[in-house]
Amino acid sequence: MKPTARMLTIGALAKAAGVSAPTIRYYEEVGLLPKATRSAAGQRLYDNTDVDRLTFIRRSRDFGFSVDQVQQLVDLSISADRDCFEVRDMAAAHLDEVRARLKELRALERNLTGFVKQCASVCAGGSGRDCVVFKDMSKPGTDIRR
Repeated sequence: MKPTARMLTIGALAKAAGVSAPTIRYYEEVGLLPKATRSAAGQRLYDNTDVDRLTFIRRSRDFGFSVDQVQQLVDLSISADRDCFEVRDMAAAHLDEVRARLKELRALERNLTGFVKQCASVCAGGSGRDCVVFKDMSKPGTDIRR
């Protein structure tokens, strides 16, 4: 940290980066953020580079990257020796995972839509134990990802 840099408390850093103070402490603990310098009174102090890094981490998490993947991205972001293609490849692999999850979610949506329609037309208003949704979900061999 530069001695002339404006110092931020953990609360100010949290507000600036849009995260909570416990999140900041966790990211320090797992190594995503470097350990904060401390004031004479022991208060954590941060600067604007910490705001930038924490914002990057938050945005990466918003995109669904795991903590381990974010650590790899952080490492890449500070490396002059590693290639930008590594970032692209990580993002492409993550995109493939997201697309696979979307496919599963669309199948789940179709199945739930079918359950709701079937319930509305067959048993709505009747006894809960006679609901077709329970009967369909209890059948062996049914898979929601079809």
